[in-house]
Amino acid sequence: MKLSSLSFSDQERIPERYAFCKIDLQSHVVLADNFNPQFSWDDVPAGTRSFVLICHDPDVPSKPDDVNQEGRIVPADLPRVDFFHWLLVDLPDDLREIDEGAFSNGITPRGKGGPLAPMNARQGVNDYTAWFAADRDMSGDYFGYDGPCPPWNDALMHHYVFTLYALDIEELPVQGNFKGADVLSAMQGHVLAQASVTGIYTLNPELAPTRIGASASS
Repeated sequence: MKLSSLSFSDQERIPERYAFCKIDLQSHVVLADNFNPQFSWDDVPAGTRSFVLICHDPDVPSKPDDVNQEGRIVPADLPRVDFFHWLLVDLPDDLREIDEGAFSNGITPRGKGGPLAPMNARQGVNDYTAWFAADRDMSGDYFGYDGPCPPWNDALMHHYVFTLYALDIEELPVQGNFKGADVLSAMQGHVLAQASVTGIYTLNPELAPTRIGASASS
C-alpha cells in the first residue's frame, strides 16, 4: 500500500497551514490555520474492509519542566514520548483520498465534537485533551485532527507520522472518547497493510532545516 500527500512531501517540513500554532517573533507562537492535510493512497490489499488513519508525534518531551519556559531549553537528548494528533477510524473500504480541510479547517476552543465524523467515520480524542485539561479557556474533549504545536524552546525538530492502516474489519471495536492506545490495541490482528508519510515541524526559530537529518544547529 502507498500513501502520499499533496500538502507536504515525505520527510519535509509541514506548512504552517496544517499546524495548530506557528512562530511569532514577539509572542513566540500564535494560532495557525489547523487544516488537516490532503492524503491519497493506492495498492490496497484484497480483503480490506476499512481504513484507520493515525497521526502521532514521537518527539514530545517526557518531562514538562523546561517546556515553553523563558531562558530555558528543552534538551534534545531528553527522553521522548508519543503525542497523538489524529485518530480516524472506520473509513470506508472504497475510499482512496481525504481532501484538505475535510475534517479540520480551524481551531475550536475546547475541542471539536465527536466521535462521529464525515464519511461515516469516527474520530477519537487527541492528546490536546490532556494538554489543555487545566486551562479554563481551552479545556475539553479534542476529537479529530489538531496539528503541530511543539514547544517553542525545544532543541529537537519534531516528526509527525501519518500512518494509514488497511483492516480486515468494517468497524474498529472502540467506543466513546477512545484514545491512541485504544486504537492500537483494537487493531491488533486486523492489519492487512500499512503505509506512512512523515513531516517535520518546529516552533523554535533557531531551527531552520528543511529535511530530516539536517543539523539542529544549522
